[in-house]
Amino acid sequence: MYKAILIIALAMFPVAIFANDGAETNYDIVQRTVNFIIFAAIVWYLLANRIKAFFVGRSLGIQAELDKVQDTKKASEEKKQEAVKKSEDAKRIAAEIIESAKADVDTIKQKVLVAVESEIANLNKSFDEMMKVELSKVKKDVVASILDELLNSDTINLSQDELVDIVLKKVA
Repeated sequence: MYKAILIIALAMFPVAIFANDGAETNYDIVQRTVNFIIFAAIVWYLLANRIKAFFVGRSLGIQAELDKVQDTKKASEEKKQEAVKKSEDAKRIAAEIIESAKADVDTIKQKVLVAVESEIANLNKSFDEMMKVELSKVKKDVVASILDELLNSDTINLSQDELVDIVLKKVA
């Protein structure tokens, strides 16, 4: 504070030296300088505590704002770190879910493949059995139709043994 008053006094010194009220050159520099110093001392005496209190309060206010900003910054950094950690956890969980889903898909593919192969085998067996049944039906129908023709026809005279041989040839 003393430095500020000294700087102001030095800045006012040339004004006091070169002050002049007209044509007269009155060199009362010493009296004016003493008056200025007395004036500056009175102003300092009256305002020094208020000025000090103002600047101390201002410094404390600035410090409080700075502390508040630093606290906000720390809180933001903590939230950022927490968000980064949650993001990494989410990525890890997503990767685990993807791996689990791939394993499930492979398992389901295998089950479906086994079920399809089993169904195809069952269908083939059913088809073979139906072919056998249909073939025996056709053979029976053919034998029945041939026998009807032979038995209903009067022009052919066949013995029982010949008739059995004919039927056996047709069936085989």
